[in-house]
Amino acid sequence: MNLLDPIGWAVVLLVVGCGLLALETFIPSGGILSFLAFVAVVASTVVAFNRSLTTGLSFMAVAVLAIPLAIGLAFKVWPKTPMGRAILGDLPSEEDTKPDDSRRALVGRVGVAQSLMLPSGAVLVDGRLIDAVSQGIAIEPGQPVVIVEVRANRVMVRPAATEEAQAAAFEPDDVLARPIEEFGFDSLEDPLA
Repeated sequence: MNLLDPIGWAVVLLVVGCGLLALETFIPSGGILSFLAFVAVVASTVVAFNRSLTTGLSFMAVAVLAIPLAIGLAFKVWPKTPMGRAILGDLPSEEDTKPDDSRRALVGRVGVAQSLMLPSGAVLVDGRLIDAVSQGIAIEPGQPVVIVEVRANRVMVRPAATEEAQAAAFEPDDVLARPIEEFGFDSLEDPLA
């Protein structure tokens, strides 16, 4: 009394082997489930080869594709399981994975090109010399520029409009641009007087 054709048994053994491999990712068994999965896959291939050579070879090709697919699917599902969440924790957000770059605070600031930018060069912003790239426009040295964006390791600039350049010409933060009288020094003519 034969319940299944040999091909049916080969399919059942292959499904059991792939299931045991997927289960190994969820249940840490120290390799016992992987060994049983290996035995099931080898047994399914032997049963398929007993039927015929072409059936065995085609079944081996299916096993070569099904095993990585089962393992990949298990690793895709595993982080969403309670055990996977307990071991891996919460996935970090995009803000958590971005590196802290102090240059991101410079977006919108006005600076001065220190070299000819064709398209890259140096820009002086808030007393810092920064390597920057223009947005495809040649910028002459001494020309005011606006920082448009900071992406990866590139600081993108564009020429500043006259209103932007005039608004940034005298900033109260710039200590060196203030007249000396604002600091409350009397006369520097005779320091001993």
